[in-house]
Amino acid sequence: MIDTWLTRELGLEVPIVGAPMGGRAGGRLAGEVTRAGGLGLLGAARYATPEWIAAESAVARELGGGKLGVGLMTWSLYDDDALLDAAIGEEPDVISLSFGDPAPFVPRAKACGALVGSQINTIEDLRVVEAAGVDFVVAQGTEAGGHTGRIGTLPLLQQILEATDLPVIAAGGIATGRGLAAVIAAGAAGGWIGTALLASPETTGPDFARQRLVEADSADTVYTSIFDQARDQPWPQRWGGRALVNAYTERWHGQGADNATLAAAYDPADTTVGVVYAGEAAGLVTSVRPAGDVVREIGADAERLLRRTY
Repeated sequence: MIDTWLTRELGLEVPIVGAPMGGRAGGRLAGEVTRAGGLGLLGAARYATPEWIAAESAVARELGGGKLGVGLMTWSLYDDDALLDAAIGEEPDVISLSFGDPAPFVPRAKACGALVGSQINTIEDLRVVEAAGVDFVVAQGTEAGGHTGRIGTLPLLQQILEATDLPVIAAGGIATGRGLAAVIAAGAAGGWIGTALLASPETTGPDFARQRLVEADSADTVYTSIFDQARDQPWPQRWGGRALVNAYTERWHGQGADNATLAAAYDPADTTVGVVYAGEAAGLVTSVRPAGDVVREIGADAERLLRRTY
């Protein structure tokens, strides 16, 4: 077993956290990641409800033997923190507060006994969340799917590891045992994995998203805000989202169209237009596989590679 701060602190068999992907990571996915030895996080997107958190938490706990993690978007809590209250009420093992200054929310999250972490995309982000009192950070590189920053995982991870004494988990581009072994060898406490799980049958969302991911190569992604604009998602301007290219991105990305124009052209049910957020590890996802099998294989391969190296 790979021994890191993450495995020791949470009693995990493999140093893997299932990313809290909004609209994709519900109780089934989170629970299967946990049952395989990692820790799966629910992705409580802005449009989630307290009732959704309660229902999906129950599913995740039943499948995962009681463990639970919940991921929230910090910037949206400033307008309405009901989802944080709902998450706290479930007394999870981990609460992730990402994309914004979590300072007003960290003490409340810690009071329920949860470890609190934040995804960060720059050294400036690190200083903000350190001051807020988080327990760990996730160095999320631009290779990651969904909303992320602009610095690559490897440069960012090195910079963050050199700059903090907090445990650091790596995110962005990790989809095999080689990727996990690489970040562990660099000093990370584990891997925060999303795209590698997106073709799993336990994900929620449109069925076409799985097949589109399986068919995609790692070059078939684009970093864009047009899907947020089309759906009136008020994400702060500094965070774009990495998605698979499609007819919509080819037509509208970089064109400077306004929200109304983008909304009129968008249809989430259209397989040639609807968004599929995914990272640059897309080319490593070649089939629909159960999430538990993915987690176990990544963990086992990483352990084998690290033993060979050391």
